[in-house]
Amino acid sequence: MDATDTQIKKALVAFAIEKALIDMGDPVFEKVAKTLKNDHNCYIPDCYEHPEYLKRVLSDLYGNAHITIINSIKESLREFSQQESINRFISVLE
Repeated sequence: MDATDTQIKKALVAFAIEKALIDMGDPVFEKVAKTLKNDHNCYIPDCYEHPEYLKRVLSDLYGNAHITIINSIKESLREFSQQESINRFISVLE
């Protein structure tokens, strides 16, 4: 079975999010993943379709410090930002 374009982009975004969170420390990753599940019934890969959930959780948990995590995600996705769906994801996070 071949991966669709959407599946590939979803995986790419999930990887960028996970990398940014793990770089901040395993407890950050665990806390964000748990809060996404509890508050929005979604997982990290679902943030591709719902970046507003991620933005809200990061802002609620880390206040202004969430900007550092968002910048890390944006940096990981920079070379793909010309693609409309990736650009939309980044725009919602900002």
